[in-house]
Amino acid sequence: MPDRGGGPTGPRIRVGRPSRRVRTLLTTLGVLAVLGMAFTMFAGFWTDWLWYRSVNYSSVFTTMLWTKIGLFFVFGLLMALAVGFNIWLAHRLRPPLSAMSVEQQSLDRYRMGIAPYKTWLLLGITALVGLIAGASAAGQWRTWLMWVNGVSFGQKDPQFHLDVSFFAFDLPWYRFLLGFGFAATILSLIAAALTHYLYGGLRVTSPGARATAAATGHLSVLLGVFVALKAVAYWLDRYGLAVKSSDFKATDNWTGLRYVDANAYLPAKTILFCIAVICALLFFATLWRRTWQLPVIGFGLMVLSAILIGGLYPAIVQKFQVQPNEQAKEAPYVAKNLKATREAYGIDGTQVTEYSGTSTTKDKTTLRDDVDATASIRVLDPNIVSPTFQQLQQMRKYYAFPTNLDVDRYNVKGADQDTVIGLRELNLAGVDKQNWINNHFRYTHGYGVVAANGTTSDSEGRPLFTESNLPSEGELGTYEQRVYYGEKTTTYSIVGGPQKEIDYSDDAGEKTTSYRGKSGVNLSNPVNRAAYAVAFGEPQILYSGAIGEGSRILYNRTPKDRVEAVAPWLTIDGDAYPAVVDGRIQWIVDAYTTTNGYPYASRTTLGDTTADSLTATNDNRAVVAQQNQVNYIRNSVKATVDAYTGEVRLFQWDTEDPVLKTWMKAFPGTVKAKSAISKSLMAHLRYPQDLFKVQRELLTRYHVKDATTFLSGSEVWQVPDDPSNKSGDAVPPYYLSMKMPDQKAQAFSLTTTLTPNGRDNLSAFMAVDSEAGTPDYGKIRILKLPTSTTVDGPKQVQSQFNSEQDIAESIRLLKGGDSDIEYGNLLTVPLDGGLLYVEPVYVRGGGLKYPLLKKVLVTYGGNTAFEDTLDEALNKVFGAEGATPPPADEPGGTTPPPTSSNPTVREALADAQKAFAAGQEALKKPDWAAYAKAQKDLEDALKRAEAAQTAADKGTKPSSSPSPTGSASPSGGSSGGSGSKPSPTPSPSSG
Repeated sequence: MPDRGGGPTGPRIRVGRPSRRVRTLLTTLGVLAVLGMAFTMFAGFWTDWLWYRSVNYSSVFTTMLWTKIGLFFVFGLLMALAVGFNIWLAHRLRPPLSAMSVEQQSLDRYRMGIAPYKTWLLLGITALVGLIAGASAAGQWRTWLMWVNGVSFGQKDPQFHLDVSFFAFDLPWYRFLLGFGFAATILSLIAAALTHYLYGGLRVTSPGARATAAATGHLSVLLGVFVALKAVAYWLDRYGLAVKSSDFKATDNWTGLRYVDANAYLPAKTILFCIAVICALLFFATLWRRTWQLPVIGFGLMVLSAILIGGLYPAIVQKFQVQPNEQAKEAPYVAKNLKATREAYGIDGTQVTEYSGTSTTKDKTTLRDDVDATASIRVLDPNIVSPTFQQLQQMRKYYAFPTNLDVDRYNVKGADQDTVIGLRELNLAGVDKQNWINNHFRYTHGYGVVAANGTTSDSEGRPLFTESNLPSEGELGTYEQRVYYGEKTTTYSIVGGPQKEIDYSDDAGEKTTSYRGKSGVNLSNPVNRAAYAVAFGEPQILYSGAIGEGSRILYNRTPKDRVEAVAPWLTIDGDAYPAVVDGRIQWIVDAYTTTNGYPYASRTTLGDTTADSLTATNDNRAVVAQQNQVNYIRNSVKATVDAYTGEVRLFQWDTEDPVLKTWMKAFPGTVKAKSAISKSLMAHLRYPQDLFKVQRELLTRYHVKDATTFLSGSEVWQVPDDPSNKSGDAVPPYYLSMKMPDQKAQAFSLTTTLTPNGRDNLSAFMAVDSEAGTPDYGKIRILKLPTSTTVDGPKQVQSQFNSEQDIAESIRLLKGGDSDIEYGNLLTVPLDGGLLYVEPVYVRGGGLKYPLLKKVLVTYGGNTAFEDTLDEALNKVFGAEGATPPPADEPGGTTPPPTSSNPTVREALADAQKAFAAGQEALKKPDWAAYAKAQKDLEDALKRAEAAQTAADKGTKPSSSPSPTGSASPSGGSSGGSGSKPSPTPSPSSG
C-alpha cells in the first residue's frame, strides 16, 4: 500500500536544453516585458498622482489609495489564509494508507505528479484567491469610509427604532463582511473537499467508509461555519426589510415593510435565525459524535423551514389576510413610506395650494399691466438659439457654442435681467489643418462670453446681445476671457512652453499668447514626459521639440470631469453653467450626496427620472451616475471650476446633510464652508435642474399625504411630453423670473407643469424658488387644479395653437419655400386664477442657417394671439388699447390707413401701400431680406403720413424726411405693420 505522504521518485529523464544564446535572449525579452508592464502600471499611478497634486487635492488621492491598499491586503490576506489553511489542514489530516481500489489507483498518478510541487501549488492557489478577494474588497472603499466615518441622521426608522445611519452606513458594510465570509467559507470548503478526495479522505467508489473521521470533522466544521453565517444573514435580513424594494401597485420601486413583511417575513426571519443557529451547533458537534446524521437532519429542517416559514406562510398571509382588506391592512405602512419618501427627497415642505385655473376678472384689459409685474417672460429659448449664436458670434470656425445654452440673471443698468448665456469654446473640428501641433499646442482655448437679453430680440428676430464680439464686450465688464476649461474641451493641450498658442483673430490678424496659469502638470521632468507618453499612448510627448521649459499639460478639462475626479463620492448634475464672477469665468456645477439606504423611502433611478427632451439629444446634459438607484438625495455641494486656471472649489451648501458630513470626515479639508461663498457668486447660484426633475417625478405620487388616497391612485399625476417636438420625451423644466400667487415680487424660479396620469389636461403647476441666498430658496409650490373642471394642459394648448385656422394659415405661409418652423419653450405663468401660456415661434429658412424669432403665440382664458412681438400678442389677448393686430390672412402686415385730402399724406399712404404689397410678396417666397426692407419702407411711409397729418392739424409745414427712429422697434419683431408708435426703449417683456 503506497504512502500518501508523497509520490515515488524515479529516474529523471534529461531533456535537451536550449543554447546559452537563446536562453539569454529569452531572459532579456522576459525582463523587458516585465519592466514594460511595470512602467505602464507606474505611469497610470504617477500621472494620477501628478494631476491630483496639480489641482491641490492630493489628500483625496492618498485617502483613496491607502484605503484601497489597506482593504486589498487585509481581505486578500484573510482569504488566502482561510483557503490556504484549510488546504494545509486537509493534507495534514490525510489517511496514512489508502484502500486498494481502481479509484485510488487512478488518483495515485495525480498525487505523484504534484508531489514535488505541493508547496508551490499551495502558494499559487492562495495567492490567486487572495488577489481576487483583495481586488474585490478594494472596490468597497466607499462602503468602508462611510462605515468608519458615519455620523448620525438624528432620525429613527419607524419599525426597528434605529438611527437612519445604521441602514445608510452600517448595514452595507455588514453585508459586505457577510458576503466575504460566505465566499471564504465556500472556497475553503471546496478546496478542503478536493484535497481530502485527492488524498483518500473522501471516497466515492472505494469500499468501506465514504469519509475518514478526520475528513468528516473538518468538513462538518466548515459546513457549520456556513450555516452560522446563514444565521447572521437571516438576522440582517430583518433590518434589510426596511430598505427592501418590491413591486407594489401603489408605486414603482416601493421600499420598506408592508403588512406581510411586518407580520410574516419578520417573524419568519427570526425563527429561521434560531433554527440556523441550532443547525450550526449540530454540525460543530460532529467533532465529538463523528456522525452526519444529526447535522443532516438539522440542515434538512432548516431548508424545509425556509420553504414553509419563509415562503409559504407569507403567501398565505398575503392571500387570506391582506388581499380581502388591502387598504386597511396596508394604510399604516403606506403612511410610513409617504413620510420617509418626502423627507428623503426634500419634498416634505412642499406647499400645495388649490388653484381655480380660470380668471376671476371680467374685464381682461385690466390684466395687461399685471403680466409684466407677474413674470419677465423669456421668449429667447436657450435650447433653440444656439445656432443663431453660432452664426452671429462664432467669428472663427474653431469656436463653437454648446447645443443648449444656459439661463442666468445679471444686473444690467441697475435691474436684474434673465439672460441667455454661452461660451465661445474651442472646437478642434473647425481647425483647417489637423495635426498634432495644431490640435494640442496651437489651438488650446476658447475666447469670451456671449450673452443676450432673454426677454427681447431685435427687429429681425435675432438675439439682442448684451455681451458680444471678439474679444467680447458689453454689459459684463472686464474679465479674463480665455476658456481653457469647458464642456466641449475634451482633449489635452500642452501650453506654456516654446510653442505659441493662437489667442484670437481680429482685423489685424492672429494674436498669440502663452498660458500663464498654474494648472496642469509640468512636463520639464523627463520622467513625467515618459509617463504621459505611455499613459496617453502618444510617444511624441517624450521627444517633441515643442515641449520645453515651462510646458504644462492640461487634461480632465470638462467641469463635470474635474469635480467628479476631486470628489468621487458626489453625483454630478447634468447641466454645468458658466457665470462671470469677480472678473473670472466660473463654471458652476451642482453636486449631490445620495444613498439608497434610507428606510421606507421609495427608490428612483437617476438616469430615468432626469431624462427629458433635452437629455435625449444632448449627452452633456445627462446626469453622471445615470443608473444609480437612490432613495435619498441632497444638493449638498456647489462647486466652481475656473475656466482659465481650472481651479476647483467645493462649497458646503446643505449644512445639515449627514451624508455630506460623513464624507467631509473622510476627506477633511476638501469642502469649504458655506460662508466662503462670495456675494457675487451667490448671485449666480440657482436651484439645480436634475434635483428638481427627481422631485417632480416623486411628487406626481407623493404630493398626497393621505394613505387611502395614495393607495387608490386617484390623484396620480405625470410629467407631460414636450409639446414643442414629437420626440415623446418629457418636457424639461424652465427657468423663469416670475411671481407665484403668494409671492410679493418676482423671483428666479424653475417651473414645470403636471397632468393627470394618462390624460392631457392640466392637473398642477409646480415651481421652486431658485433665488439663492433668500429665505424662500428651495421652497416648492404647487398650484393644484380642480378635478371637477378641465383646464387645458401643454399638449392641448399646443394642439389649440396648431388647429386654429388663422394661425395654421399664418404658419403655412411662414413655412413656404424651404423654411422650417421651430417652436420654443412653452412657458406657463399663473395669472389672476388663470394660466397664461406663451410660446415663441422661430423660422429657419430663406437661405438662413439659423432660427430667428418671428412670432409669439399667447393664450389666456380661451383667447389666442399669434403676433410679431410679445407685446402685440399680449395686447390682443387682453384687448388692450393701441393693439391693432394684422388681418388673419396677412401675417405680420396691416391694412394701411384711409386716404386723406392732404397731398403729402396721400403720397405717403401710396408709398405705404406699395411697401405693404412688396412685403406680402416677399413673405410668400419667403425672402426675409426683401420682407425686412419692405417693412422698413412701410414704417417710414406711415411715419411720414402721421407727421404730415399732425402738421396739417397744427397748421405747420411737415418735414418730408423719414423719422429718425428708423424702422426697427427695439421691442423686437417688425413694427412696420402695427400702425402703433414704436417705443424708444425696450419693454422688459417684449418679444
